[in-house]
Amino acid sequence: MQLPTAVVMVRPASFGFNPDTAPSFLFQREITDINRKEIERRARMEFDILAGRLRETGVEVIVVEDQEDLNTPDAVFPNNWVSFHHDGSVVLYPMLAPSRRPERRRDIIDKLQASGFRVSRVIDLTHHEIGGRFLEGTGSVVFDHDDHLAYANISPRTDEDVLNELCGTLGYQPVTFRAVQKSGEPILHTDVTMSIGDRFAMFCGDSIADTGERRRVLDSLKSTGREIIAIDLKQLERFAGNVLQLQTRDGRSALVISTSACLALRPDQRDAIQRFTKIVESPLPLFEGIGRGSARCMMADIHLPKN
Repeated sequence: MQLPTAVVMVRPASFGFNPDTAPSFLFQREITDINRKEIERRARMEFDILAGRLRETGVEVIVVEDQEDLNTPDAVFPNNWVSFHHDGSVVLYPMLAPSRRPERRRDIIDKLQASGFRVSRVIDLTHHEIGGRFLEGTGSVVFDHDDHLAYANISPRTDEDVLNELCGTLGYQPVTFRAVQKSGEPILHTDVTMSIGDRFAMFCGDSIADTGERRRVLDSLKSTGREIIAIDLKQLERFAGNVLQLQTRDGRSALVISTSACLALRPDQRDAIQRFTKIVESPLPLFEGIGRGSARCMMADIHLPKN
């Protein structure tokens, strides 16, 4: 099944601008007109609104509190360090920024097990950090679970050798490409360029400069029978690709998207999405304004079986 039955979200304790990641991260910029405590307060408010809207929609949300003593300003984005799979596998990923590595918390995995999810094995790829090779979770890899495909935009944060190791272990086929911004600068994460739902996919083909690569990715998406909702580079910059479709408790589904990204969509694009799923939008101006990520980044999707 493509859609996760639940998500893990980490409520921020010390969110803020991270100079350790700024030199290599798309859209990131520092906000200087509000102090750190106010940033942290607003971040928790934005988080609570999103988590509340998901629960109101019928999504199972498991909230974990960030640990302030870890000093992890990006902990609100857990999808970069972990993924949870249908066969009970939990994958731990190597991350480029040393300041982000303390985000990997075994107690979160323990909490899922205590909540009734079954973990059969932990695939630990973090040793690749020693060799300078990184693969940042579902930021780097957009999984098509139904068709066992793993889409990945190769970049300094997405190493092809580590990707191939992961795909060999999980039994997925990699589909790789290289994406760039309007300026020609590389895009470092895959989950800003595309999102795969159960019957549709959102994809910014304009981000792939090589026409052969672009056609290959499009052909792969079309071969799965999904309708492709194309977004452009301007919409990509508003995080219109950084979205996630979730299953609700009543067997329906919802596409989670930020307010800014939703407003960036044309009416025909929103209509196309709503033929398949309900749209749930939430304002995330602080997370997007500082430039770290949007709705999809804030959710580690759970596909683990239940005991």
